[in-house]
Amino acid sequence: MINHTMIVSFQSDVPDTEIDSFLHDIEKVMLDSGHVQTFTAQRHIPVPGEEAIPALIATVIVQLGLTDFDALVASFAAPGAGEVIHRWQARFPYKVAWANHEVLA
Repeated sequence: MINHTMIVSFQSDVPDTEIDSFLHDIEKVMLDSGHVQTFTAQRHIPVPGEEAIPALIATVIVQLGLTDFDALVASFAAPGAGEVIHRWQARFPYKVAWANHEVLA
């Protein structure tokens, strides 16, 4: 099992309903691709003063579970993924950092 963990950081305040819609859109396109077995997402828990740290601070964390390397590679070309990314970037710009890794023990 390989996990693709994304740290998604929106550049401005985004209403919770919009974040829910964003996550729903990402989940649907990824699961519909047939390459992703699991999808989980959680909102970041802010700590006072963290905005002063020069780092990418998450709005949400998304984790995709994939069977193997080939499924991971294929997930990057999932049908509809580019459209979802571009549509949300146009509405609410965001940055993403990610790590591909085996399941954390």
